Amino acid sequence: MRARTRERVKRSVGIVALALTASLLSLPAAQAVTSSADCGGAVIKKASGTPWVCTFGDDFNGNSLDATKWSPLLTSESAFGQGSACYVNDPSTISVGGGVLSLTAQRVAKPFYCASPSGAFATSYTGATVSTYLKFSQAYGRYEIRAKFPGDNVPGTQSSLWMWPAKPSYQAWPWSGEIDIAEWYSQYADRVIPYLHYGNSGWDSGATNNNCLVSDVSGWHTYAMEWTSSLITITYDGQLCTQSYLWPYLGGPFNQPFMIALSQLIGSGSNAPTAATVLPATTQIDYVRVWS
Repeated sequence: MRARTRERVKRSVGIVALALTASLLSLPAAQAVTSSADCGGAVIKKASGTPWVCTFGDDFNGNSLDATKWSPLLTSESAFGQGSACYVNDPSTISVGGGVLSLTAQRVAKPFYCASPSGAFATSYTGATVSTYLKFSQAYGRYEIRAKFPGDNVPGTQSSLWMWPAKPSYQAWPWSGEIDIAEWYSQYADRVIPYLHYGNSGWDSGATNNNCLVSDVSGWHTYAMEWTSSLITITYDGQLCTQSYLWPYLGGPFNQPFMIALSQLIGSGSNAPTAATVLPATTQIDYVRVWS
């Protein structure tokens, strides 16, 4: 993968994040939820030997999205429009059943106008994103998501397991940061990509690794992050993907609570959809677990 192509893809996501972060700046901060934590009985220990303490978990065992933990991210409320798709709350895009959360992006039969605070726009695509905004956020800890991605190998779709500041403290994106635990782009079907976004004079000075190959991304894999005040470590199926030392950035942005977001997106930039794009495309989530 060429670095410039990769940067064009990330830059297009960043433009969307700028608008989204601006809307979050005017909203109240989220509060961490601990009373309903469920990490499946797993006991995971820190390097020191002491166990992590479960603070949030969802195994998606019901028949609907747990509204105490998740909210759909809607274009009509947030102006989020990755890939010029309309992000909606509909059984065709967001569903729970069989122990999994399914997030689906699709091409609709007839173009329609999507309502947005930044102005309605015509589109032929719908997508899906849910987040813990105003329901759970946390700084530092261990985050683990078991998921599978569509696995197609032509441009047009993107799957993201990512985190955004619950209440941006350092101005708009990328100043306030973004943590992409795992992103999959259908044009780069053999790998999953982490990315830490942070700003310097308004420019994204992020850290990433484009070389974390994952065999058969359409199968179940475990994507995990351990985040301390000085280090972020991301692993896929227990294998190290990237480590980023945070000591130059202790003043921010990775010293504040972040919420969790899960997305099945329509691609953009060099990963924009074409006539060959395989749709619908679905990301499935088996569980999300967080410890502190």
